[in-house]
Amino acid sequence: MSKMHPQVRKYRRTLILLTGALVIWWILSSSLKSLVNSEFTKLERHMNSEVPSTLSIINRSSFNWSNVSFRFPAGDMIPLPTGKSRQLPSIQARFRAETSSAKEKREAKRLEVKEVFLNDWKAYKKYAWMKDALSPISGGFLDQFSGWAATLVDSLDTLWILGLREEFDEAVTAVANIDFGISSSSRVNIFETNIRYLGGLLAAYDLSKREILLTKAIELGDLLYSAFNTENRMPVDFIEFKTAKTGEGLTVESSVVSASPGTLSLEMTRLSQITGNSKYYDAIARVMDVFYRGQNQTSLPGLWPKYVSMSAQDVTSGDQYTLGGCADSLYEYLPKEYALLGGRELKYEMMSRGFLETAKNNLLFRPMLPKNEPILIASSASVSSIGEVSLDEETEHLACYLGGVYALSGKLFDKPEYVKIGTKLSLGCVYAYRSFPTGMMPERINMVACKSFEDCEWDGARFDKEKNKQREWKDHIPLGFTTAKDPRYILRPEAIESVFIMYRITGKPIWQDLGWEMFMAIVNGTKTEMGTHAAVKDVTRAAEALPQDDYMESFWLAETLKYFYLLFSTPDIISLDDYVLNTEAHPFLRPK
Repeated sequence: MSKMHPQVRKYRRTLILLTGALVIWWILSSSLKSLVNSEFTKLERHMNSEVPSTLSIINRSSFNWSNVSFRFPAGDMIPLPTGKSRQLPSIQARFRAETSSAKEKREAKRLEVKEVFLNDWKAYKKYAWMKDALSPISGGFLDQFSGWAATLVDSLDTLWILGLREEFDEAVTAVANIDFGISSSSRVNIFETNIRYLGGLLAAYDLSKREILLTKAIELGDLLYSAFNTENRMPVDFIEFKTAKTGEGLTVESSVVSASPGTLSLEMTRLSQITGNSKYYDAIARVMDVFYRGQNQTSLPGLWPKYVSMSAQDVTSGDQYTLGGCADSLYEYLPKEYALLGGRELKYEMMSRGFLETAKNNLLFRPMLPKNEPILIASSASVSSIGEVSLDEETEHLACYLGGVYALSGKLFDKPEYVKIGTKLSLGCVYAYRSFPTGMMPERINMVACKSFEDCEWDGARFDKEKNKQREWKDHIPLGFTTAKDPRYILRPEAIESVFIMYRITGKPIWQDLGWEMFMAIVNGTKTEMGTHAAVKDVTRAAEALPQDDYMESFWLAETLKYFYLLFSTPDIISLDDYVLNTEAHPFLRPK
């Protein structure tokens, strides 16, 4: 075989190098062009450019919570984990390019969601501006969360995401006048204040970088920090407002729902990350250490009882367990805190895996259905003195968040089984929506559990026997359900939350189709004569005009409509690889 001439080899190497350089240049330039022209980048330019100086005027609160001298100071601080984040797996699917027809249909749906939001926002502005909640039937208002304009603050990031620049600027200016030195109530609920107010301010700051929002977040964060001025540094459930100002110390309640102390981590961590002040992270790290130490010491190891005692630092006593209300966001925050900390704190992965496994084996069930649909339902249980677990075969709308949490965890921890479980849980809630004649899921329902996830054949005689045990059973309830104990729909977001997450994780358009069905049913079923939207008293019976309550929770604008809007937005808008959403759908930027 003849040898290649040295000069030829030289030219060949040069050609290969030039070709490689051109390929790299083309890839980088294409990526840069894609980034510059991305929908999220366009949105950022629209919302964040040329902010008038008049929108930077801040009115400080009448009381400076940072100046309170604590009777029970923290002592040595637990530092915020810093340094380079671990290389966590991608969460979102790789989406294919849209056809022009598919884009047109998606855009039409997105704009319809935006119109519903804007109409309800205008009603809030007209009838309840700077109040906590709109009364959507009478045109009145309520102040049930200390009177700091809960709906306004809760909706800030939704306004930004929807590209409503004029409305966002107006809302930010209004936030500058909120006075966290006064309260319409003598006691401040730290759970609601944390997720709605602090979460709303932090997310809006992460998106817009408006200093007004950070200033107000710090003011409120310092108010909430006073909840930890207790003898054992565990937080109170309600802050006695006047007493907290004195710094003399607060008394921790003997019993609280586990979600209350367990749902402070994301907000306090993000506040520390933004400000560089570890005191907020230190406060919640001490709380979560108590949960970490007690996780495997309970009567159902891996889960915590519904009620805990932070005064005794006892999170192990008790025999009632649930994945729904009272405990829900405690579990939701574990994998999300792991992601927000960039995987630097492994105890959150351990706690996440522990609860997901125990829940899978004890609190999830496959319901017995006439057509044997392979769905899963999240439930509650009690544990006897000899360790026997009794499932109550009951679920609630609040528990519909769990499908999304399993799917997110499956991606974060490289556990495909969890994504499959998340799919079945999400479809379980969709099934409930589609089963009732109004297309909406009731607040609380019962079904009959199959013997296992696999062994599940319809047994009419068994179903009749089980339904007859339920005094709340009514003959109009769809087959497969033994009760609709609480027949209301109060504009809740948890089901569409999981549908949105499943879409972003799988990239499958079926989730958009299911979400659109839900949207149309909800919007039509909750619409008032004023054109606003209100809670419905009974979704188990069809009627031309459903009975309604004169109430519109702030989470309707903050969560429910936001998730619907994001479902029909391009996947770069609030990418799950860049943001962690708190339990009120407020997106916190993940540090890289």
